[in-house]
Amino acid sequence: MTMVSIFEARANRHLLRYGCDFAKFVPAKGEGSWLYDATGQRMLDFTSGQMSSILGHCHPEVVATLRAAAGTLDHLFSAMISEPVVGLAEKLAEQVPELPRVMLLSTGGESNEAAIKLAKTVTGKWEIVAFSKSYHGVTAGAAAATFKIGRGGVGPLPAGYYAIPAPNAYRPRFVGVDWRQELDDAFSQIDQQCTGNLAAFIAEPILSSGGVIELPPGYLTALKAHCEARGMLLILDEAQTGLGRTGTMFAFQRDGVVPDILTLSKTLGAGMPLAAVMTSERIAQAADDNGFFFYTTHVNDPLPAAVGLKVLEIVVRDRLHERAKQAGDQLAAGLLRLKQRHPCIGDVRGRGLLRGIEFTDHDGKDATQISNAVTYAAMDIGLVANLVRSGTSGGVMRIAPPLTVKDEEIEQGLDLLGRAIATVTRH
Repeated sequence: MTMVSIFEARANRHLLRYGCDFAKFVPAKGEGSWLYDATGQRMLDFTSGQMSSILGHCHPEVVATLRAAAGTLDHLFSAMISEPVVGLAEKLAEQVPELPRVMLLSTGGESNEAAIKLAKTVTGKWEIVAFSKSYHGVTAGAAAATFKIGRGGVGPLPAGYYAIPAPNAYRPRFVGVDWRQELDDAFSQIDQQCTGNLAAFIAEPILSSGGVIELPPGYLTALKAHCEARGMLLILDEAQTGLGRTGTMFAFQRDGVVPDILTLSKTLGAGMPLAAVMTSERIAQAADDNGFFFYTTHVNDPLPAAVGLKVLEIVVRDRLHERAKQAGDQLAAGLLRLKQRHPCIGDVRGRGLLRGIEFTDHDGKDATQISNAVTYAAMDIGLVANLVRSGTSGGVMRIAPPLTVKDEEIEQGLDLLGRAIATVTRH
């Protein structure tokens, strides 16, 4: 047996599967936009790890910060607050002055769980609305607000969660009905279904796992108006879009609409487990008055906060949101060239360095088969992209290189992706 097959056998013997196939490539080292196995074979990482490593792998300043923090102050009693925690909260508040109150947690699901509980505590209501292709986490409340996947086989989810259709310009639900009418109709239906206890709407500005579906300009404004008319709070989940990936520091800034609650994760730690909930003074005071409780072992831990502080410093200092826009334009132009050459590509969409290509049924294969086959073919020649398969991608490849990706690496990735598509369609 080869070393890879021995490793695979060990993994299959001892690791619990959690919803995906394990990749055949076994990384031993990461550097910048690249992953390397023990033999030195490398892969260009066009998913930034799990959509998180916006500074690439093992950024030297992050590594130095992590080492120093681990040797100074790692974990504290949850009621103890340290300088890195307060420092990160201050810097986040500088970016969104309307939301100056911050709580630091570990994962995106946890931050969304806290945000939902916060909204319920503040409003005194308990019903939550999300998009039909949403993905917000796997813990109880976050999972109930996730309508993309993972709802089967676990019995009843928490009550009071509703879904409305996400606007999809490429595949509209009703041809000739614009997103404004669709949104109005959806809320009319929610009004008929709910019990009058609508607490919040939770949304991703770009539904990444749902197929890189971008909310059109004006949508967030209309959504916020619907929420305000019903006394609901608007929660925006910027796990994947926050900290510059879309060309602005936060995706909502394009629309000039500030949410009542903002959740961050993934990109905030640049690969380290770190998340945040941000909200206004008014909501923070109401939460305190109403006894908001979300006391966890790792709330406001110093070590991940120190890393987040360094990540935010680098993103702001190096103006990586501007880099994401520039590199994203280059990536989009290359993907559109691939679309012109390959009839199996139906749509290219996204913003900044979060892009999606949607395949169409072609030459006897359905879109998901093509997307999965291209994923495997790309890995065979050195490109990591769209690793979530098993029917969950719906024919959409999600591409999100680090914000530090070089121009030549984008061109390498486009070349590898084009070769993978050609291999799949040729056979």
